[in-house]
Amino acid sequence: MMTPCRALLLTHTRLLALLFCCGLTCSVSPGWAAGPSDSRVDQAVEILHHELSVELFPEQHRVIAHDVITLKARGADLRELALALNPALHVKEVVLLQQGPSAAPTDQPSVEFHFVALPVESRKNAETGEQLLTARLPAPLMSGETLILQWHYEGVINEPPREPRHLRFVTPSETAGHIGSEGVYLSVETHWYPDLPGSLATFDVRVTLPEGWEAVTLGEKTSRRLVPGGPSARVESDWRVAAQTEALTLVANRFVIKTRDWTAADGQRVQVQTYLFPEDAALADEYLEASVRYLEAYTKLVGPYPFPKFAVVENFFASGLGMPSFTLLGSGVIKRHYVQPYALGHEIVHSWIGNWVLNDLKTGNWVEGLTTYLANYYYDELTGKLDQAREQRRLMLLGYAVHVWPREDYPVAQFTRKTDQKDNAIGYQKAAMVFHMLRRWIGEEAFWKGIRRLVKDHGGAYATWRDLERVFSEEAREDLRWFFAQWVERPGAPALKVRDISFHFASGRKDLPGPIPESVTVHIVQREPWYRLRFPIWIELSDGAVEKRTVEADGPETPVTVPPHAWRVRIDPDYEAFRRMPRSDLPPILNLLVTDEQRTVVLPATGTEAERAPYQDIADRLAGTRASQASSAPATEILRGDAFSADRVGGSMLILGGPAANPATGWAERACGDRVRFEPDRFTVDGQTYEGAGMVLLVSCRHPTGGGRVVTVFYGLSPAATAKVARLLFFYGWQSYLVFRDGVVVARGDFDAPGMSLEVRFDGR
Repeated sequence: MMTPCRALLLTHTRLLALLFCCGLTCSVSPGWAAGPSDSRVDQAVEILHHELSVELFPEQHRVIAHDVITLKARGADLRELALALNPALHVKEVVLLQQGPSAAPTDQPSVEFHFVALPVESRKNAETGEQLLTARLPAPLMSGETLILQWHYEGVINEPPREPRHLRFVTPSETAGHIGSEGVYLSVETHWYPDLPGSLATFDVRVTLPEGWEAVTLGEKTSRRLVPGGPSARVESDWRVAAQTEALTLVANRFVIKTRDWTAADGQRVQVQTYLFPEDAALADEYLEASVRYLEAYTKLVGPYPFPKFAVVENFFASGLGMPSFTLLGSGVIKRHYVQPYALGHEIVHSWIGNWVLNDLKTGNWVEGLTTYLANYYYDELTGKLDQAREQRRLMLLGYAVHVWPREDYPVAQFTRKTDQKDNAIGYQKAAMVFHMLRRWIGEEAFWKGIRRLVKDHGGAYATWRDLERVFSEEAREDLRWFFAQWVERPGAPALKVRDISFHFASGRKDLPGPIPESVTVHIVQREPWYRLRFPIWIELSDGAVEKRTVEADGPETPVTVPPHAWRVRIDPDYEAFRRMPRSDLPPILNLLVTDEQRTVVLPATGTEAERAPYQDIADRLAGTRASQASSAPATEILRGDAFSADRVGGSMLILGGPAANPATGWAERACGDRVRFEPDRFTVDGQTYEGAGMVLLVSCRHPTGGGRVVTVFYGLSPAATAKVARLLFFYGWQSYLVFRDGVVVARGDFDAPGMSLEVRFDGR
C-alpha cells in the first residue's frame, strides 16, 4: 500500500546516510549508502522501465541526467534495494514518486521529509567497478507492487580509449566509457544510469547535445529538434526502446546520417541507416547495400528481424561491437570496407543471437559460437562458395591447434568472453564447429527448425546451453545430452590417426597370379577419452572412381573396410569433424612462431635507422606478448644478425631484413630448401621470382629441429614497402608465404602439411 512518506531526498554529492522525520515520529535510518548489496535484494526486484534524459557536454566530459525508474518487486516484504551507478557520477537527488500496487498516478499529496545528511565512505564493487547504492524503503514493498524513483545526477566520464596489447585485433580498445570532443561512448561497463543486474527493461530516452552532434542508441528515434538558447543551440533527440534489453548503449559524434527503408518478404519494414564521419560519408551506400543483403538472407533463415532499425555507426576508437539495432565499428575498420560475412554479417546476425535472444554470462557464452557459425561460416555455404566454406572449417581446426596448448584447454561451456586468441579458438571457432557437427548429426530440417524456435521462444529473454540442448533435442526427437556433455562440457578434442592396415584374403582362388586381397581394412584410432563422432571418408579407386562414406567412431578403434582396388583413403578430407592436430603436422606459418614458447628474433646487422625502424617495431611488439599463458619464462630473445649462431638459438626464429643486412637469411635459405631464394634486390618463392622496390616477402619454413617450430623471414626491397606491411604483419599468420606489392597481397600459399590431411595410400596388396 502507499505510504504517506513518499518523498525521499538525497542532496549531498557523496553517498549518504539519512536522518529523517515523518509527522511526529523521528528515527535514524540508513537511506542511501555505498557498499556491496545482498544478492537476494537484486533477485527480489526488477527494473521495468527507464525514462531517461541526458544532456552531454563533450568538451567538458560532463553529463547531467534525470532518470525516472519504474521497479517491480518479485518477492514479498522487500525492505531495501541496491542500484549500481558509476562512482564518478554524483547523485544530487533521489525522489520516491510512487510506491504501491500499481504505478498509476495518485491524488494523495506528497509529504516532504526533513533530514540531516551524514556522509559515509564511498566504496566500489570489487568485481565490476561500480558503486552500489542501497536504499531502505519507507515501507515494505510486497510482491507485484511497483516503485517509481526519480534520480538526478551528474558528473564527469573521461576515460580515453587505450589500445590493448595484442599483435592483431582481438578485443576493442579498452575503455569503460568516455565523453569527449572526439566522441561519446557510454555502455553497460560505464554504469552511466542506475541499474539492477539481470533486469530486462524498456527505455524512453532524450539526448541533448551541442549543435552539429548526433546521438544514436537502441530502438527507434521518434523526434529530433534544434533548441535555441544560451551561447549556442542544442540538439534534442527522443528515442523509444520498446524491446526489453539488458543494457543501453549511447553513442554520439558529428555524424552524417543516411537512411534506406527496407521491406522484408513478410511485409516488415526496417530502417537501415549509416552514421558515418563526414570524411567517410561516401561509403554509406556500400554499407547500406550490404546490410540489406544480410537482412534478406538471415530473415529467411532465422526469422523476422526483431528491431525497428539497423544502423552501421562509425566509432572514434577501434571496435567491432554489436548492440540491439546497431553495430559500432571503428573508423579504421569502416575505411577498410568491413562488409564481409565475417565482419558486417557477423554483427547483423548478433541482432538475433545475443541482442534478441540474450546470453547470461554466468552460465557460459553460446552466442559467439552460433553467430560465428551462421555468419563467418554458413554464409559461404548459403551462397554456394563451398571451397571458401571448406577453408573456413580448415582454419577453425588450424586456429585451435595453433592457439590452444592442451594444458591450457578448457570446455566451451566455460567460455564467457574473448581476451586472447586462445579464447577466440575455443569460444568462437571450436563452438562454431560444435554447431556444424550438431547440424550434420540431426539433419538440416531439425537444425534450422531448432534455430528458428530458439529465436521465437527465447526472444527478449535469456537462454543457456541447456536451453539449446532442450530445443535441439526436441526438434531432433533425440536425447542429445551425450552430445552437449561431450562437445560443450568436456575440454579437448579427439586426435585421430591411422594405426595400421590389414589385408584379408579369400581361400580357394588359386587361379590368380599372386595373393590378391579380398578386402583391406584401415584401422582408425583415438586416445582416451574417446569421442563419439561422425566423419566422412573418401575411398579413391584405381579406376578413378571415388566412393564416399560416413563413418561413426565411438571407441578406441574404428575399422573401415575398403575394396582391394583402392589406392588411397582420405579421412575427413573436408574438415567436417572437429579434432586436434599436432603442431608438427601443421603447415609452417607465422602463427606457429607467435605461439611458440621459445622464440628468437634476429634483427638486421646493418642499415640506416629508417631502414631498421619497422623491423625493431616488430621485435618490440612480439617481445611484449607471451606465447603461452602458462609460460613464466621470457618467451622472446632478440639479437642482431652479426651475433647470430644457429647452435645457440632455440625455438622458432623470426629473421628480419634481407641478405644484404642480415647474415641469418643464409641459414634460413638452407632451412627452406629449394623452395625459396633470398637476394638483395629480388626473391624467389615456389619458382616465381619477384623484383622491384614495392615487393615484400613473408615466408615460413620448417625449423631443422622439427617439433612444430618454424623459421620465418620477413623483408622488403625498399624501406617504404617494408613499412607498409610491417604494421599489419601479424594479421598475415595463416599461410606459409605471402608476397606483397605496395602493401597488397599478390601471391600466397602453403607448403606441404601431410598431417592436416589424414590419409593412407597403398597399392591394394
